[in-house]
Amino acid sequence: MAESRPILLKERSSSHLFVTSRGGGMSRQNVWIWITRYARAAGIAKHLSPHTLRHSFATHLLEHGADLRSVQTLLGHADISTTQIYTHVEQERLKRIYRQYHPRA
Repeated sequence: MAESRPILLKERSSSHLFVTSRGGGMSRQNVWIWITRYARAAGIAKHLSPHTLRHSFATHLLEHGADLRSVQTLLGHADISTTQIYTHVEQERLKRIYRQYHPRA
């Protein structure tokens, strides 16, 4: 950010976090293009999207102990019930671990 942003913006300022080579705000299509380009370059064949990364972000936070309200704030959800969808993934993971490792499962 400290090195690249001034080069991209030149003498202008921007309230956007991610800017294009022309200094404008990056669109969701730009983000999608970059994600697929870098995934392909990394040899990832699975379909990726910004939503996939967002979902993974939330899931990893919950898996590593983040509380639901914090995840809600980070994702910008107005309603906690929207965030609770991610707890289903965590519950399934716990069930899988239990069945795999518990001697009486």
